[in-house]
Amino acid sequence: MEVTDRQRGLLELCAIRVGPQSVDWSLIARQVQDAGGLDDLRQGIITERSAAAERSLPVLRQGLGEPARLADRVAAEIDAASQAGARLVTVLDPDYPANLRLIPDLPPFLFYRGTLAPADARSVAVVGTRQATPAGLRRADRMARLLAGQQVTVVSGLAKGIDTAGHSAALDEGWRTIAVLGTGITRCYPAENHDLAEAITASGALVSQFWPTAPPSRVTFPRRNVTGSGMSQGTVVIEASSTSGAKMQARLALAHGKKVFLISSLVAAQPWAQNYVSNRGAIEVATVDEVIAHLAAPERVQQAARQQQQLALAGL
Repeated sequence: MEVTDRQRGLLELCAIRVGPQSVDWSLIARQVQDAGGLDDLRQGIITERSAAAERSLPVLRQGLGEPARLADRVAAEIDAASQAGARLVTVLDPDYPANLRLIPDLPPFLFYRGTLAPADARSVAVVGTRQATPAGLRRADRMARLLAGQQVTVVSGLAKGIDTAGHSAALDEGWRTIAVLGTGITRCYPAENHDLAEAITASGALVSQFWPTAPPSRVTFPRRNVTGSGMSQGTVVIEASSTSGAKMQARLALAHGKKVFLISSLVAAQPWAQNYVSNRGAIEVATVDEVIAHLAAPERVQQAARQQQQLALAGL
C-alpha cells in the first residue's frame, strides 16, 4: 500500500491517545481540509472553536510529544491493512467519497477493499433489523434489487438480516454495493458473512473508518451508522424496532440533511416511524420510484463536495 507523507501525518494525529482520551477524529477531518490545517494540527494548533476543540487541545499537545510511538502504531496498522489487500483514502484525497465529505462528523480516513467509484455518489443505504421477518427480507431484497437495476449503489452494514438481503440482491442484480463495517478492515463480522464480503469486494467495496485491526465493540457499530448515513444520499429503513440501529441511522441521516425513506409496512407497524413521517421529515414510500425521484445525479453530489472543500481551503 502506498501512503503519502501527508496521509501518514493525518493517521499519526488519529493515533494520539493520552490515557482513555484521543483527539476528536471528526475535528481532525474538518481541520485538515482547511488550508494549512494539517500543519497546524501537527504543531499543536486547533483553529476550530468548539467543545470538541477544548477537550482535544491538551490531548493533542501531550500526544505530539511521543512521535516515535505514533509512527510505530501507524506503521503496524498500515502493514496489517496491506497484508489484507486493503487501500487507504483520506479527506486529504480527491477520491474521498463525495457524499461523505458533506457531513460534519465525517471520518478522517477509510481503509477499503474493492473499489470506490464516482458512480457511488448515487447511492442509497438499505438498512433494518438483524432479526428480520421473512416478509422483511423479501422487501429488502426487492428494494435493493430495484435500486441496483436503476444503477443506484446499495450501501449497508454487512449485518445479519436486512443488511445481508440488501447486499445479496444488489450483487445478484449485477450492480455495486458497499458494506460499511463495524470493525477494522482485516476482520469480518459476522463471520458467517465472509463469503458475502469477498463477493462485495469484486463488485463494490468493504469500507472501514477504524484502525485495520480494530475488533467489534459497543461503540464501533453506532459510529458505523454515522458513516453509513454519510456514504449515501438517503437511507431506506425496511424493518426496525424503536431500539434498532437502523432507527439510529434514520435519525443521523435526518441530522445530516439526507433523505430518510420509511417503507409503508414499517410506518403502519411502528409508532416511531409514524412520528418520523409526521414530525421529523421522513418520507413514507411504497415503491422504489418514490426513492429514486429524490436522488441527485453523481455529478451534482461531486460538485457539492468540491464546493465544500473549496470553501474550507479558502478559510470561509
